[in-house]
Amino acid sequence: MPSPAPVDVVVVTYNPGHTIADFLASIEPAGGAASVTVVDNDSHDGAAQAAAADAGVTFLPSGRNAGYGTAANLGAAAGTAPWILVSNADIVLAPQALTSLVAVGEAHPGIGQVGPLVRELDGSVYPSARPLPSLVMGAGHALLGRVWPRNPWTRAYRPVLNADGAEVDGAEVDAGWLSGSCFLVRREAWESVGGFDEGFFMFFEDVDLGRRLGARQWRRVWTPRAEVTHMGGHTWRKDPTPMLRAHHASARRYMSLVYPHAWQAPLRWAAAGLLEARQRAEVRAFERDLRQGAVPGDEGAAGSSGPAPHRAD
Repeated sequence: MPSPAPVDVVVVTYNPGHTIADFLASIEPAGGAASVTVVDNDSHDGAAQAAAADAGVTFLPSGRNAGYGTAANLGAAAGTAPWILVSNADIVLAPQALTSLVAVGEAHPGIGQVGPLVRELDGSVYPSARPLPSLVMGAGHALLGRVWPRNPWTRAYRPVLNADGAEVDGAEVDAGWLSGSCFLVRREAWESVGGFDEGFFMFFEDVDLGRRLGARQWRRVWTPRAEVTHMGGHTWRKDPTPMLRAHHASARRYMSLVYPHAWQAPLRWAAAGLLEARQRAEVRAFERDLRQGAVPGDEGAAGSSGPAPHRAD
């Protein structure tokens, strides 16, 4: 039997339902791992602890709903392997996915993070690698993304993959940030920036990680050579308002970090106003869709600490 990949797998759970067992079962065919740690954010369904026991892997309760980044940091600190895979529970790794991710990462010492191709259950490709958002790009995407999906700013924000995967050409692509739903990170790079910023409870911690890795000159690379499938099934769909509020609060925090100076205050105010308007519009749209039955309900799984992989749309 070949040696497992030099990877510590960290999966964050929050009432994950059956998805965590599926994720854990996919690790060995994906290439195996040096260690697997299930970090649980105070779930009440018992699924994560049971699945970890069945799989013979480490179960690490955070003791509270600490947020995605805090839990991931806790799990990463428990290992020593040169690579760390951070994932949500509702992901299934394709065969040899871990092996392929490590191979891409080890192809160049400057690569600090590697993201796989993320497929939805319907086979569509999720745009999991994107440029770091600017105020102009973010404003255009926020204001026009729903009513004009192919506007220039939304298209610029999703340059690597589009909904039908038409831009997938089999080559690795450097990105500004990689989706936090599932990614591989070099431990040296992770520790050089202190992991996730725990000031983000959920959403935008992955964008911020990409920003800080880039500041340290670490490359963030997306590859189609490794695939994962997003299984979905989130109870948040029944009441999206708290998640939308959390998403926009994290967006405001991110903008405050990117534009921190006093003279940049007008930029922060403008961003906050745009985000508040978008939040209200998104809540109204979701409520309308729910009334019309256009938003799918729970599929029996509570997912992880945030809706993955749609972490920062």
